Amino acid sequence: MDEFRKGRKVADLYELVQYAGNIVPRMYLLITVGLVYIQTNEFSRRDILRDLVEMCRGVQHPLRGLFLRNYLLQCTRNVLPDALDEMVQEVQANNMTSLDGTIQDSIDFILLNFSEMNKLWVRMQHQGHSRERERRERERMELRILVGTNLVRLSQLDNIDIELYKSTVLPGVLEQVVSCRDAIAQEYLMECVIQVFPDEMHLVTLNNFLAACGQLHPHVNVKNIIISLIDRLALFATREDETGGIPNEIQLFDVFSKEIANIITAKKDMPPEDIVSLQVSLINLAHKCYSERLDYVDTVLDVTKQLFDNVNITTVEYCTPVGRELEKLLLIPINNYNDMITVLGLGHFATLLSMYDFEGRRAMAVYIANNVVDNETSITTAEQTEVVLGLLAPLIQDQEDGPTPDKWDDADEFIEEQNLMGKIIHMLKADNDPDQQYQILSTARKHFGLGGPSRIDSTLPPIVMFTYKLAQEFYTIKDRDDKWEKKVAKIFQFCHTTLMALVKAEMSELPLRLFLQGALVLDTIPFENQETVAYEYMSQAFSLYEDEISDSRAQLAAITLMIGTLEQMKCFSEENHDPLRTQCALAASKLLKKPDQCRGVQVCSHLFWSGKTKTNNGQELKDVKRVLDCLKKGVKIASQCMDPGTKTQLYIELLNKYIFFAEKGHTGISDEIMQELIKRIREELPNIEAEEADQVNKHFDNTIAHIKVRQEAGNDPTFKNLLA
Repeated sequence: MDEFRKGRKVADLYELVQYAGNIVPRMYLLITVGLVYIQTNEFSRRDILRDLVEMCRGVQHPLRGLFLRNYLLQCTRNVLPDALDEMVQEVQANNMTSLDGTIQDSIDFILLNFSEMNKLWVRMQHQGHSRERERRERERMELRILVGTNLVRLSQLDNIDIELYKSTVLPGVLEQVVSCRDAIAQEYLMECVIQVFPDEMHLVTLNNFLAACGQLHPHVNVKNIIISLIDRLALFATREDETGGIPNEIQLFDVFSKEIANIITAKKDMPPEDIVSLQVSLINLAHKCYSERLDYVDTVLDVTKQLFDNVNITTVEYCTPVGRELEKLLLIPINNYNDMITVLGLGHFATLLSMYDFEGRRAMAVYIANNVVDNETSITTAEQTEVVLGLLAPLIQDQEDGPTPDKWDDADEFIEEQNLMGKIIHMLKADNDPDQQYQILSTARKHFGLGGPSRIDSTLPPIVMFTYKLAQEFYTIKDRDDKWEKKVAKIFQFCHTTLMALVKAEMSELPLRLFLQGALVLDTIPFENQETVAYEYMSQAFSLYEDEISDSRAQLAAITLMIGTLEQMKCFSEENHDPLRTQCALAASKLLKKPDQCRGVQVCSHLFWSGKTKTNNGQELKDVKRVLDCLKKGVKIASQCMDPGTKTQLYIELLNKYIFFAEKGHTGISDEIMQELIKRIREELPNIEAEEADQVNKHFDNTIAHIKVRQEAGNDPTFKNLLA
């Protein structure tokens, strides 16, 4: 430029530097002078640029050539013509100074430079010994940005519009990319195209771009290219500003679906995990761009199943790459909708899930169950219940390809999964439709009943409890349903059958408690066979007690529950109530350990006092004789105990029972009886071991304190002379 200012022609300099001896310095000088030549406007800018890019062909050494052409690109970035053809014609028509070059010239310049740089970059791969291949590939990856800069420069040209991009820019780039037949170059440059050009341009050239993807080298990971494009367009579709959104005339999903199918067909050796990965990106696109179109999501699931069939894959192992990709695919609709009822609307979801091996189906079942529970998704029909429990089958019953419960890898995990199944049952609810609820529970019973002894103790009890609740619902709507009594009878038959399944699985305490709970529910629902069914439930509880429960502590707990249940019920006539309460007293007196016997007959005393029957119009029995007999028998049994601490504790408990019934108005309890008991307690207290003495003394002191309070009150003659 200084020479130009001194009056020397730049054209002479431009010619002079071409006589430099070494070509590399000569070309750098030529580019430098050429840039000044352009700035002086002495000669056609278009011709100088064309001359420079052609002259660079003289350097064919890959590394030197790449840096030389990158220098050319950097130097000319601010002098590239960007006028449109219309602007040139307008200038010429008005006899104004001609605009030297158009946007088309800039595109041609950059595309030619890009083409030559790419050839040099690819040539690096084939120089040197084969053992240095990995080193050359690393060097190429380090230099890739030099080639990609051409595409960046193209995207920065101001006057490139969508039509020009579609007709000239993209075809030129794709032609070079496809023709170079180099996997590294193709993968990088296709990714560059996606990243540097605007989304609006990608939308109108989708078919061309995807068609080119199908022509790439077999070693190119086409999956990553397509996924990158889909993810970018999906992000564009969800953008909230005015530029976002997919135009209605562009059927994005259909285009991608068709082209992906063509690519998979063309690439016969594409790994199954890559095939599924493409479907993952497609289903993401369907959700983000067409969230209301469930049919698009279902189409992807169907196509994935067909693709598996085409490559003869019948079972997908969970821990393989294809298994992990399939998991991503199946989790997308679950996570996006967070509503398994919506997911059930996808007809091919269950079919695709069933292709997993046992571990895969089990993992998906756990995820689905947690999703239902966490989102409190109500399953409101028997049909939905059938499908959902079918998906959860690996957790509900033994599978042909899975282990039995005793061979489960982690016993604690198995227990957690069964607890999860118990929670699922709480999601089976048809609001305000008792008939539908019964169908749902029947369907659940059919599935869970196949679980075997290790499972049904967690799953059948909640079904029984829900069914008891359903019986009470039918009773509340008896005015609107003429057949309610038959339905209630059917419900209790259903519960009885279910509980017997627990009994057959060699359980005892659990079904006993549920039979007693059923008896209490029956007591609240007056219907034709109420007493008969309630008696059956109580008798089943007694049978379980007698036949299955052998542990002494469990026996005492069971007899206490049975007595407490019978004491609350009012539906029995004297004819049925008498043998039941007598049986309770007999069972209590036959307990193995004396302390248990004593406590058992104490509890029985309440049954003879506050038990109720229909014959007595629901009034308390207040059988003075039987109550007194129970207490006297308790005193007798207590006296037979050898341990002083236990004996004294039992005496104090019996004293409390005497006081309780005396306060309730039992006329047969005299001061002499209680004084005798107090005397025995005081005689035994010194014999107790020091460790037990504090607790027993405190209990006795509290009892005496209670008597004194009643005496001081003065309005109850029962205790007047008790402590005299």
